[in-house]
Amino acid sequence: MTLATTQHEVTYLEAISEALDEEMTRDEQVFLLGEDIGPYGGAFRVTAGFQKKYGAWRVLDTPLSESGFVGAAIGAAMMGMRPVVEMQFADFISCAFDQITEMAAKNHYRWGAAVPLVIRAPYGGGVHGGPFHSACPEAWFFHTPGLKIVAPSTAYDAKGLLKASIRDNNPVIYLEHKFLYRRMKEVLPSEDYIVPIGKAEVKRVGSDISLITYGAMVPLALEAAELLEKEGIDLEVVDLRTLLPLDTEMILESVRKTSKAIVLHEDTKTGGIGAEISALLAEYCFGSLDGPIIRIAAPDTPVPYSPPLEEFFLPKVDDVLTAARQLAAY
Repeated sequence: MTLATTQHEVTYLEAISEALDEEMTRDEQVFLLGEDIGPYGGAFRVTAGFQKKYGAWRVLDTPLSESGFVGAAIGAAMMGMRPVVEMQFADFISCAFDQITEMAAKNHYRWGAAVPLVIRAPYGGGVHGGPFHSACPEAWFFHTPGLKIVAPSTAYDAKGLLKASIRDNNPVIYLEHKFLYRRMKEVLPSEDYIVPIGKAEVKRVGSDISLITYGAMVPLALEAAELLEKEGIDLEVVDLRTLLPLDTEMILESVRKTSKAIVLHEDTKTGGIGAEISALLAEYCFGSLDGPIIRIAAPDTPVPYSPPLEEFFLPKVDDVLTAARQLAAY
């Protein structure tokens, strides 16, 4: 794998791989660790060929001990390295919960220590992974001061946000959606770029309803918006891109313009990020609202393995259409 020299089309997965490759070339303090990321190239082949290129000390295969290798990465980060940890599946991040929330997140508050650590977490459903390989764990960490959380929806954002995360001096949980890996393609610029952490983006400008979302729900929302346009409903789609810290300014600006809001996420409904956004809108946008805030999310169950049940479980385009029609008519 080599650095890009011309504009080129890549998948979401390839964009992640390119970002890692370019940052490892740019900065010798960047190294990778995780399960099966060496000769095998990782569960999803993101790091294929990396160990041969950079050596076993910069692409470290680890034991099956998330708490152990995340702890090691935190120590390395505090000593000036820039580790990038791969969780084979985001679900397994719970095994390192103490290390992330008690050590990585709090060290700067405790005594000013920088912890430039990135944890790559392949998350989400739609690939029939079942209840132990399909989780959306963002809400677990959203409540933890000291962490940053990003969730790109496009190949461009995936590359730019990963580069920004690696260069950041704070611990970042980088949520990469498995469903998007080989489904999203985009022509990327040849020059080096980052996508700033903490900045949302309006992926589609609209005037009637603001739909606030992230990750794999962004293309779903855009598909719904095209269908609603034929019915005379103009949907604005706001892609959060960063979940912690939220771009509150852009969220409020969009909803004050449209006066109506839908919050969409794949994670289960109760206690999700959509609840916090709804609370923000109720607190700061109440006078601008012309209808109820509608949340669209998965039901409060584990992710089913059965393909028909998983399809029922995950938010769908029809859910957005129904909510938007209801809100437009309010």
